[in-house]
Amino acid sequence: MRLTLALCAAICAATFAPIAATAQEVVDVSGAAAAPMAQIRAQAGLRQLAPSAALTKAAAAHARDMSKNGFFSHRGSNGSSIGDRARKARYGFCFIAENIAKGQGSLDQVMSGWMKSEGHRRNILSPQASEFALVRGEGALWVMVLGRPGC
Repeated sequence: MRLTLALCAAICAATFAPIAATAQEVVDVSGAAAAPMAQIRAQAGLRQLAPSAALTKAAAAHARDMSKNGFFSHRGSNGSSIGDRARKARYGFCFIAENIAKGQGSLDQVMSGWMKSEGHRRNILSPQASEFALVRGEGALWVMVLGRPGC
C-alpha cells in the first residue's frame, strides 16, 4: 500500500511540476487559459488556438530570463527577440507574437488587462495565430506567445 501511495505521489508530482526544476520556477498555464482564450476568440469570430509545447518552451525561457536578470521587456537579456526565442525552441513560424505582464495575481487579471490594451488585444485576436502558450514565472511574470507554424 505504501509503495502504491509513493508511486501515485511521484506521478502526481511529475504531472504538476514546473516546466523545469530551476531556481526560477515557471508554471505552464496554457491548459487553464485554453477555455478563456477560446471564448475571447469565438466572440470575435476566430478559431480556437491549440497549445504548443515549443511555444511553451520559448515563453518559459523568457520568463526565467526576466526573473533571473531582474528586467521586464520583450527584448531578452542577450538581445533576443521573440522570433529568436521561438527559433531556439525549434518553432518554425510564419507568425509570432508575444504578450508579457507583471504583477497580476491571477489568470483572469492578466487576461483582463491584456484585453484592455490595444496591442496585447491585437495579438490575442490575431487571425494569423493558430497556437499559443502561456506561462507564469516568479514574481508574477506572465509570458504568452502566439504563433503559426510553417507556412
